[in-house]
Amino acid sequence: MPKTIKKVGVLTSGGDSPGMNAAIRSVVRTCAYHNIECIGIYRGYQGMIEGDFKEMGPRSVNNIVNKGGTILKSARSLEFKTPEGRKKAHENLTKAGIDALVVIGGDGTFTGGLLFNTEFNFPVMGIPGTIDNDIFGTSHTLGYDTALNTVVDVIDKIRDTASSHNRLFFVEVMGRDAGHIALNAGIGAGAEEILIPEEDLGLDRLLESLQKSKASGKSSSIVVIAEGDKIGKNVFELKDYVEANLPEYDVRVSVLGHMQRGGSPSCFDRVLASRLGVKAVESLIEGKSNYMVGLQNDKVSLTPLEQAIKGKTEIDRELLRVSDIMST
Repeated sequence: MPKTIKKVGVLTSGGDSPGMNAAIRSVVRTCAYHNIECIGIYRGYQGMIEGDFKEMGPRSVNNIVNKGGTILKSARSLEFKTPEGRKKAHENLTKAGIDALVVIGGDGTFTGGLLFNTEFNFPVMGIPGTIDNDIFGTSHTLGYDTALNTVVDVIDKIRDTASSHNRLFFVEVMGRDAGHIALNAGIGAGAEEILIPEEDLGLDRLLESLQKSKASGKSSSIVVIAEGDKIGKNVFELKDYVEANLPEYDVRVSVLGHMQRGGSPSCFDRVLASRLGVKAVESLIEGKSNYMVGLQNDKVSLTPLEQAIKGKTEIDRELLRVSDIMST
């Protein structure tokens, strides 16, 4: 028989992403709907170790559905990686009467939750919150859609100045291990070339593509690069290489950086966060544990945490082909 859940703790951990607040709100209000207490844990696993807890009710999450970042804050915790740190965290949860956890974050967050469950048999549910969209078991992670819209909006503005000055712009976007943002935003913003970690375009092909663009009459070009792309050591070295080999191009670099993490979440991310929060709490009530709630074929589904951590997301091959056709 699964134990009765009376008090749920919720935390955000790792890099923040738009939609985390909407997910916190959903968890808190779903708990209230089912007459379960909800406790906010500040600063992720570090807050668990320090007992930084606050009771949360439906009114404590008013007016946060539209806010970026996370009201519960986020922090990396080296101490939680030690058995002593996790023991301390468990003692604090037990003392506070918390008997289940909802953790919102990426694979590092899920790894911590899985380990905690293994050691203490403590019920854990994960909600994927990362703009990179690199978690297995869900078509969309919280913040991904918002980040895409932010990137497209910025590239649209960069194109205005690129066209005015006949320039080539390298625009670097986030994506250390996955090119989902670069590929989708590149197509959406009409980039001439897209460089992602999953596909090694090679310097020669890049030069060839840029030469072709110039010969076809394009007076300016946008190249979107995921930060983890392997074509050059970094985007600035790539700029120098292109300038040395194609002197007719006036090359500029824009690194979008952390602006991609911020901003008000899109409607899609707000709705997704609401759906995932409800499913996470209700799955705990049903006695389930060690799952990530995600979206597959527009249905909310459960994926074992271990699978979500170890599984690899695949780049959409059809989108690669569409990108090639669109850059003609």
